[in-house]
Amino acid sequence: MDVTGAAPCFVVQIHQARRMHFDFRLEVGGVLKSWAVPRGPSENPRERRLAVPTEDHPLEYRTFEGVITKGEYGGGTVIVWDQGTYRPLSHDRWGAPVPFEQSLEDGHATFWLDGIKLHGEFALTRFKKGGGSDAPGGEIWLLIKAKDGRATHDGPETPDPYLARSARTGRTLAQVAAEEGGGLS
Repeated sequence: MDVTGAAPCFVVQIHQARRMHFDFRLEVGGVLKSWAVPRGPSENPRERRLAVPTEDHPLEYRTFEGVITKGEYGGGTVIVWDQGTYRPLSHDRWGAPVPFEQSLEDGHATFWLDGIKLHGEFALTRFKKGGGSDAPGGEIWLLIKAKDGRATHDGPETPDPYLARSARTGRTLAQVAAEEGGGLS
C-alpha cells in the first residue's frame, strides 16, 4: 500500500519495439517493477509465461501511451492494454503475511489483480537467478495464473497485440503510431 492507503497499481503495456512484447508492471516501493512478457499474460493456469525483469520505471509511466523515438531505450509504440490495482497475497509456509518487496526478493510473489481485463490471483516465480559468475544471462521469471474462479481453460490464451485496444483510450498500436507520427516496426 502507498502512504495514502490506496491499493498499489499495476499496468500491462503492449510495446512494439525491436520485438513485440507486453510490459507487466507492479507498483512496489514507489516505482513500477517491470517484466517483459513476450507472449503476454494469460488467464489460463496451464499457460506459464516467460517474464524477464527490466529496469524499474517511475510511477508516472503507468499511463504512458505513445511513440518512443527510434534509437532511444525502448524505441517503438506503446499502449496501455490493462490497468488497475493489486492486492499482495504472499505468505510464508506457516501462513504469515510476507511484505511484497521481500516476496519478490525471495523469488516468489503472489497477488490478486483487479484490472479491466485481468482478474484474480497470479504469481511471479523466479525460475532462474542471474547475475552470478556461474549463471550466464539474467534472471528469468514465470508469470502464472492461479486456478481460481477467474481462470479460463479455453478460448484465446494470448491477446493479439495488433488487434488489442488500449484500456485507456480505445486506440490500437497502429492508431497511436499514426496519430503520433511514428510507424510500427
